[in-house]
Amino acid sequence: MTSTAVDRVLTPLRARLIETLAGRSDEIPAWVLRLEEGEDEGFFSPDSAAWAVHGGMPTLVAGVRALLLQALHPGALAGVRDFSRFREDPLGRLAGTIQWIHTVTFGSRGQAIASSEMVRSLHRRVAGTFIDGHGVERPYSANDPELARWVHLAFTDAFLTAHEHWGDAIPGGADGYVSEWATAAELMGVEDAPRTAAELRAAIDAITDAGELRGGPEVEEIVRFIRRAPLRRMLRPTYRIVFRAAVSTLEPRHRELLGLPPTAAERLLPLHGATGAVLAGARVLLGPQTQAELAARRRLARLASA
Repeated sequence: MTSTAVDRVLTPLRARLIETLAGRSDEIPAWVLRLEEGEDEGFFSPDSAAWAVHGGMPTLVAGVRALLLQALHPGALAGVRDFSRFREDPLGRLAGTIQWIHTVTFGSRGQAIASSEMVRSLHRRVAGTFIDGHGVERPYSANDPELARWVHLAFTDAFLTAHEHWGDAIPGGADGYVSEWATAAELMGVEDAPRTAAELRAAIDAITDAGELRGGPEVEEIVRFIRRAPLRRMLRPTYRIVFRAAVSTLEPRHRELLGLPPTAAERLLPLHGATGAVLAGARVLLGPQTQAELAARRRLARLASA
């Protein structure tokens, strides 16, 4: 196949993937370009664990895994179901989450703080009641420390686990990433975030053991939506692999609550290698560095030459 023919195949695929992750493919979002601004390095440096993990392609698996795990807390799920427009605009919600992650990771300190405050301000209207894992009706607010902590735990565990399966070495190891990303938890009002991988897994185990998580019809509805995300047709085959990869890394008891127990067919599939191939292909399409990281590097170069 000639290079022209390859370009004809890859160009629309690249555009659809960028559109899925950023909300549009015709231009670099303004918030990315603003990461060139700012007068400090930010909370994380180019040799940090956060840059390594959040700049890698395993984040594609991690995002799906985080959504699945977060949905097991009925308070977090209630906020999504009652207030999120995930059905009408799922890609918009994804793009907003990516904006926050990349701004905190690659932006200046002021940008990271402002982005987190904006998310917290949007969360102030997210409040209601839910039935907890013990069958008791309780009030919730998205900014409640308990719910914010669970979202942080699920996020951190998902991104760490996916990178451990399909990423390169992490500077400072797993503990380095968990310790660094606790800064993001503090920006979101979580004061007791884990600082080591062992503490992270112990915190998730404690919540699970206490019966705070539950499955059921509402969880199954979210799982069906995530499994069959409304993506462009050309992305669906690879997304099926990404979804299966995310599920395969979950603990058995979390899979049971999600209604996604291991199957005989799954054990026969070369899933790890297939996922690695999908992520390698995504890296070819998107480039070795994200646009957010490139903008951050331009900011750092400007500060270094000043």
